[in-house]
Amino acid sequence: MKLLSAQVTNFRSAEDTGEFTLDHLTCLVGKNEAGKTVILQALAGLNPHPATPFEYTLERDYPKRYLARYAERHPDEGALVIKSKWAITDEAKGRLVAEFGPDSVTGNTVTLTRGYGSPSPRWVLPINEATAVSYIISNAGFSAPEKSQVGAPRTSGELREKLKTLAPTNPKHKALLTKIETYPKHEILRKARELLETDLPKFMYFSSYDRMSATVHLPNLSVTAENKTLFSDDNLRGDRLFLEFLEFAGIGLNDIIAAKTFESFNAKLQAASNILTEEILDFWTQNPDIEVRVNVAEGKPGDPAPFNSGPIGRARIYNQLHRADTSFSERSAVFTWFFSFLIKFDRVKREGAGPIFLLLDEPGLTLHGKAQGDLLRYFKDKLSPHHQVVYSTHSPFMVPPDGMMETRIVEDLVNVDQRGRRTPVGTKVRGDALSEDNAVNQLVVMGVLENAGHVGTVAVNGREAIERFAEGDFDAILMDI
Repeated sequence: MKLLSAQVTNFRSAEDTGEFTLDHLTCLVGKNEAGKTVILQALAGLNPHPATPFEYTLERDYPKRYLARYAERHPDEGALVIKSKWAITDEAKGRLVAEFGPDSVTGNTVTLTRGYGSPSPRWVLPINEATAVSYIISNAGFSAPEKSQVGAPRTSGELREKLKTLAPTNPKHKALLTKIETYPKHEILRKARELLETDLPKFMYFSSYDRMSATVHLPNLSVTAENKTLFSDDNLRGDRLFLEFLEFAGIGLNDIIAAKTFESFNAKLQAASNILTEEILDFWTQNPDIEVRVNVAEGKPGDPAPFNSGPIGRARIYNQLHRADTSFSERSAVFTWFFSFLIKFDRVKREGAGPIFLLLDEPGLTLHGKAQGDLLRYFKDKLSPHHQVVYSTHSPFMVPPDGMMETRIVEDLVNVDQRGRRTPVGTKVRGDALSEDNAVNQLVVMGVLENAGHVGTVAVNGREAIERFAEGDFDAILMDI
């Protein structure tokens, strides 16, 4: 299934974004605090991957200025957060046709929604239930009198009730009743959902702050894993990634803690580090001489507690050219993000939960332009061919140079009345790549120019910029006229 469009409502700064379309690779561009994270997390909550769980929480997520009137505004059911439209594949449509007949399938899209308190997404399916019931009856092998006895029910519930009265005396009626009762909740629409559900991607949300810890006290890690705080406390995200790296390396945490020597473990850790480093260096042109080294050793008495005793896991970056190493946390934030992302991504793929939809929040946040270009190339060449991807940025270098149609503008709008009173409108998403904020427009256009190899500038002093343009300093000038 492919996500075609979405609309976010009642979620933090997004009171109603309006419907916006999405491509296979979509870039959300906006200034800080525009609401890019809001959009990504609203999507994440629709169908989160178990490895990156996310749940809509009323007190945290519902717009604060309306929270006191929540019951008044939503008297019947929980407020809607996300409405999304998905395209189904021809193969998936064929499953529906095989079960319910060609005339019962009314389209190629499904709508999924989810809100506060919803245990799972709600589906609106392209199925005419009355036509599906008629098809099922017509293909049950009934004689004319047997079919006449069934009548013309229009819902699976009506069909089931009728068959219950006929089943005791007719094996064909009983066989059809048995078939209907194998459907989830004995409903045709539930069966249709079951036929499509395995195609629905699970959302993996990964932010710029998700980075593996450089130093971990392994006994403490074991305690937090056992009492589950490791998986519920966002402050322990880095430790959680360290545990997932151990799993990637095929090493049990308790095995390390119980060991008296760590040589065999360190060999596995280095082998795992090498695999991830090589994958990064396929796209990372900034420094081909660096590698990640992860090892376990006993804590040293002079180190700060709790790292002064017990087995300690450490990650460091080694520069082969200069023969020097630095702590993982002191190195390029994006290189450590990249390494950490690959750990999480491997975990998600190994869990085998079906297709994956990637939501990447401000990747490459601290990188300079050329390195951000490397990261963008990784998204386009490595991720996008296999997964639908939405990522956010406020950097011009992360705007696809050949993908203006893949760019969406995210803005936090405010109305100002005649008295100068400001009223929040909330986060909006625009698909035309032209913002009401000229600074955002300049960001997008500069990104396209610079990624295409041109040198541009935003004119503050128009005359000076034009003179420099005439002298060949710039290929393009952006001016606010």
